[in-house]
Amino acid sequence: MSVDWRTRKKAATRQSIQEHALRLFVEKGYDATTVEEIAAASGVSHMTFFRYFPRKEEVVEYDEYDPMIEQLIAEQPAELPPITAIHRALRAGLETVLATDHDALLIRTRLILDNPALRARNLIAQDETRELFARALARRAGLSEPDLPCVVQAAAALAAVAPALTAWAHDEDRDLIALVDAAFAAVNAGM
Repeated sequence: MSVDWRTRKKAATRQSIQEHALRLFVEKGYDATTVEEIAAASGVSHMTFFRYFPRKEEVVEYDEYDPMIEQLIAEQPAELPPITAIHRALRAGLETVLATDHDALLIRTRLILDNPALRARNLIAQDETRELFARALARRAGLSEPDLPCVVQAAAALAAVAPALTAWAHDEDRDLIALVDAAFAAVNAGM
């Protein structure tokens, strides 16, 4: 019981820090907001901030979506083409995420697109996402590790999602899921 309580408390603290950070980034700008300001707004010390987020950038980058997306891809029916499996998994994942974290996802996406340092770090994160997609495709195919086709298909899917997210960040009135659908339709039309 105490482990459960600690886990919930840590998750609540992490979420609080991130929520206050995102609010401050919107109000003051990412570069103008200090870790000390985020910590004070969150009611924690700056050392506590660093226990949860070793670098300021990580408060923007952090989410808990990867395990869900990987599982959703791996669970797609074997008869589906890999690109379709990723598309359906992302669609289902986005429906879940947008229902609870719409504003946070939008703010984080805009911050990454608007800040050169965050954008550069996002390129590295995209490599990790491609590996996640490839790993899930390999699991679907019964492979112990991703082969070249899994990696290429994962890269193509990631290439479809990025412009959809960018279009949504520039015009939040657009439907992100519809944009993702259109992006995957464009990929499929080109194959």
